[in-house]
Formats: sequence, C-alpha cells, structure tokens
Amino acid sequence: MHQKKSEIQIGKESTGVSSDFNPKLYHHSIHHYNHNHHKQHSSPIHYNYKNKNKSTNSKSLTFFKFPQFSKHCLYSLSVAALRRLRLRFRLVLLLSFPFFYFLLSRPTHSFFFNFLSAFAFSAALFFSLSLKFKSPPSLPIVWTVQRWRGRRTEKKTSCNAVVVVEVRVFSNGDVYEGEMMGERCCGSGVYYYNMSGRYEGDWVDGKYDGFGVETWSKGSRYKGQYREGLRHGFGVYRFYTGDVYAGEWLSGQSHGCGVHTCDDGSRFVGEFKWGVKHGLGHYHFRNGDTYAGEYSGDKMHGFGVYGFANGHRYEGSWHEGKRQGLGMYTFRNGETQSGHWQNGGLDVPSTQNATYPVSPVGVNHSRVLNVVQEARRAAEKAYDVAKVDERVNRAVSAANRAANAARLAAVKAVQKEMHHANNDNIPISVL
Repeated sequence: MHQKKSEIQIGKESTGVSSDFNPKLYHHSIHHYNHNHHKQHSSPIHYNYKNKNKSTNSKSLTFFKFPQFSKHCLYSLSVAALRRLRLRFRLVLLLSFPFFYFLLSRPTHSFFFNFLSAFAFSAALFFSLSLKFKSPPSLPIVWTVQRWRGRRTEKKTSCNAVVVVEVRVFSNGDVYEGEMMGERCCGSGVYYYNMSGRYEGDWVDGKYDGFGVETWSKGSRYKGQYREGLRHGFGVYRFYTGDVYAGEWLSGQSHGCGVHTCDDGSRFVGEFKWGVKHGLGHYHFRNGDTYAGEYSGDKMHGFGVYGFANGHRYEGSWHEGKRQGLGMYTFRNGETQSGHWQNGGLDVPSTQNATYPVSPVGVNHSRVLNVVQEARRAAEKAYDVAKVDERVNRAVSAANRAANAARLAAVKAVQKEMHHANNDNIPISVL
C-alpha cells in the first residue's frame, strides 16, 4: 500500500522533563546573593555601608535613639488630659438629671426602688452613648527594614505573586534565565537543557504552562500550548526527519483531530488517539493512492474505501491494514470482484443465490453490497472530520509571542546579573 508508518508516539522525543524534574541548584551558581540581603532583622537597624572598611568584615551600625520629651510636649499632654476630663465631667452631669428625676418624681414608692430605677436608666443611657461615640481601634505599628543593596527586580505576573528576574545554574548543567517565584520558574523564561535542547515560553510553578516553543538538539521543534509540563491543547510539532504534525494534544501526545504530513509527501488528516491514527480519517499516499475510512491502532481497520492511482478501487472491510472480510474490488475498466477477502486477497467470491462449491461458507452478493455502502458512508464521514487549522495557527502565533517574551526576560536577567557581577568584581560563568 506504500503506507509510511509513523512513530508509535508522536512527540516521543520529549518526555516531559519539566513535569516531574526538579534539579537542585548548583552550589556555585551564577546568581550570587549578598548575605545581608536575605538576613531578617528583629530590631530596627540601618547598616551604614558608606563607612564600611573593606579590609575587615565588621560593619558599623547606627541604632535608633529613643525620643526625649521636651517642655512643650509635656504642656500639650496636660492640655489634652484636661480636655478629656472636661468631656467626662459634662457627661456625668448630663446623666445625673434623669437620675434625680426618677428619684424625686415618685414619692409614693420606696426610696430603694426609686434609686434602683434611676440607676438602671442612667446605666442604660451611658452604655448606649458609649457604643454610639466609640472611637475606632488604633492600628498596630509595623516596623520595616530597608534593604539597601537588593538585587531583585520585582513585578506582578500571572502567577498571582511577586516574581523576580534571575539566572540559575543547576547541578546537572541546565541553566534557566527569566522570571522566578521563590525557587521555582514562574512567568516568562528560557530553560537550557544540557546538550539536549531548550524551552522558551510561559512557566507556572516550575512547569511549562501556557504557550511556548521547545527545541531539541537533533532539530525537532514544537510550538503551541502546554499544561503542567506537557504538550496540551493545539500546536505544531516538526520532527528532525521532516515530518510535521499540527493539531490537538493531550498529556504530551497527539490526541484529537490533526494533520500529519510526512517528508515523502504523504499526508493524513483525521483523528488521533494517544499518538497514533485512530478513528476516522483520510490518507493521501506519495504514489497517488488514497484511503478514506476507519483507523485503529495506526492501521486501516473497519470500513473504508481505497482508491489506487491507476483507477482501481476497493470498498469494504479492513483488518490491521489489509483487505479482510466482505468487500468489492472494482477495476478501471468496470469489472468487479466481490466476496470474502483474506490477508489482502479474494478468498470466497460472492454469488447471487448459491454458495461457492469449494468453500463451506456461502457469501451472498447482497451482503457484500451492504458492506460496500457502510464503507462509502465511513469515507464520507472521514472527509468531514473537524478542521483545526485556524485554531492551530492561533496557538502557534501565541507560542511565538510567548517565546519572544521569554527571550526578553532572559536578556534582562543576564544584563542584571552582569551588572551586579561587575559591581562585586565576581566573574560570570560562561554557559
């Protein structure tokens, strides 16, 4: 059939290293930290770097002094206290009037009962006024310490947290340049795998997530969507052999509708499942032959129509890439052969009303025609498979933009690191 067999797993070259690979930082990394930059202080202390003696490791410290109260300050405090006492005295006088009213307005009752009534009314009035004019709670005092030599350029990204632009070298030789959140890649950045390739694009929590471009040392390249470190969504994979797959991805493998174009000119348009052709699709071979119908496990399996470049045509059943089952072969001159096929050849010809004398199994021509109709319907459905070209193109454009943003973040990280390395007279490692 001149059918080129594709790889068992499209995109097998990438194993999704970023999904579960978290190498430790190399001890002598490019990103050199100042010890005092990360040190937390419990007391409000400012470091005086201007008077720093380079010959020694000691640092001069300047402590805050407690404020001293002046005469003017004491006078202000006394005036405020008198005003507060006046306000409370007025409130006591105001509450005394209803007390005396209840005490003297009802002489018929006992003095003890009148006293309790007046006291209860005054207490309720005082409590209500206290709630109404209650002062707002005072805010706590927060001490802050200024970092004089911070090296991190902070900004907000889609990671919903503050990220920084850094350069990191890992123990296995990998290098990351771009945005980070804590000890994980987050935002835009470029990751260089040691002697194997690189990734440029979006990161979330240390994994590929969003859009990006992944390139391998052999020459393969992928542009498209990622989720949790794996190809997921729409994208284009260009193999180093010349093959190209453009379509849907799921968990790192081609899954859904897509187009697989081989370097020899053959082309398949249809459905994929876990990296292989599975479902409905149509295949154009390099010699001009075509097949439209059902696939299973990367092979023609089910009902389908195969058209030869010389004009011949087969319509019927298929099994693992071979003509097997009921079907009809039509020559270009109009002659036909129908019946039961086995391993690509006609096994039992069909008859109108009798069985083949040699075979114990009878094949009626009407049954063959029913199978031919099923094969034609499957071929029509194969040509109606959903087109994903537009969505793939949008994903590729977004991946290119994400890669450009990652390269820009990497350049900023390298420039910042070179600037601080020059200030500290520390050589930068050559990648």
